[in-house]
Amino acid sequence: MRITFKSAALAATAAMGTFAFAAGGPVAAHHHGSAAAQPATQPSIVGVAQSTGVHNTLVAAVTAAGLADTLSTQGPITVFAPTDDAFGKLPDGTVDTLLKPENKGTLTAVLTYHAVAGAVTAGDLVKMIDDAGGAVTVDTLGGQKLTVSKFGDTLAITDAVGRTTVVAAADVQASNGVVHVTDGVFLPG
Repeated sequence: MRITFKSAALAATAAMGTFAFAAGGPVAAHHHGSAAAQPATQPSIVGVAQSTGVHNTLVAAVTAAGLADTLSTQGPITVFAPTDDAFGKLPDGTVDTLLKPENKGTLTAVLTYHAVAGAVTAGDLVKMIDDAGGAVTVDTLGGQKLTVSKFGDTLAITDAVGRTTVVAAADVQASNGVVHVTDGVFLPG
């Protein structure tokens, strides 16, 4: 199933702030709108992730890293949120190892690699890509870069180790930012 950025945002709004997830389908990259101010009744980024049923690993990781309060109160922040299936694509034992208390620093580096400052909508990303002539590099809160490009009607994000992930659902509004669902996990270099 293919959905547009606009329909993802409308579905999210219709679901009263719960996550609109397009299972197995990329998002068409043609919406050029910007994020509107959101009512205070919307959940935070963490609340959005908790409500989806497909971000349990991400929520556990955010909690283990001690980032739940930050992602619940500070903002605006844009989070590229890997699904449980995305975490499942990592080599066996990776998630369990990252969740151990002694690996909190590494886990924090991985998670902050999935966040950028500001409320960056899919339309904003498409405009930046078009203005840059095909791809744009964005700085993450973890201090590393991601490269965002369009692959047909889909936003593709390439991490520091060359893994490309697509945005499966975009522009889910939270009280403190924007969430874009991804089908993969970004790994810092």
